[in-house]
Amino acid sequence: MTEHDKQKRLAPLRLLESYWQGLAGETGEIPLRSHIDPRGIESALEYAFLAERIAPTLAKLRVAGSHLNDLMGMETGGMPLSALFAADARETLGDAVSRVFAEGAAVRMDLRGEAGLGKNDLIGHMLLLPLRSDMGDMTRLIGVLTTTGRIGRTPRRFSIDSVDIRPAIVMPSTGARFTTVDDRTEPRLTDLAEPAAPFAPKAPAGPGTRSRGHLRLVIDNDED
Repeated sequence: MTEHDKQKRLAPLRLLESYWQGLAGETGEIPLRSHIDPRGIESALEYAFLAERIAPTLAKLRVAGSHLNDLMGMETGGMPLSALFAADARETLGDAVSRVFAEGAAVRMDLRGEAGLGKNDLIGHMLLLPLRSDMGDMTRLIGVLTTTGRIGRTPRRFSIDSVDIRPAIVMPSTGARFTTVDDRTEPRLTDLAEPAAPFAPKAPAGPGTRSRGHLRLVIDNDED
């Protein structure tokens, strides 16, 4: 596969991440599921999917693009996300999914299709990003799965070559970075804590000095 082909295959992942970051940047929070407009990721829709948390490490596909259906040879809506993975990859997948829901993490995975009769070499790339439900709880995710190679005989399930995990919303002061692991190592988030600010006691007011009150107007425009 040429570098041009690789960049073309990764384009849906970059589009989704850019779109998601644009939504998050408007509020500084994980976007709501209802904020997702398919028109914003139109060229990635066939590779995209929406999933709902059904257990700490499990997500169920609610809506899936045609590429996922092609990989499985059937309609994938309503199936667990883990159905796309080989049995020995599901624990690593579950760990990553739990980080998306519990920590608001962004997950990238490099995948490899299982070999077998009528199953050609197949390389995959997946991106998972957190979403909040309209109730405000982080129980939804949006993702993209692209592949390179002929699908061949279905269903095609994947092993995991590597997992990259980072906080989805990165504050400039954290210096957070991707942590790369293979399928034998538990993924971890690093560099999330901001440096502690030193405590500086306020000097007492001098005689005859009136302290001024402070008013803060808080407006909440978010609607579930």
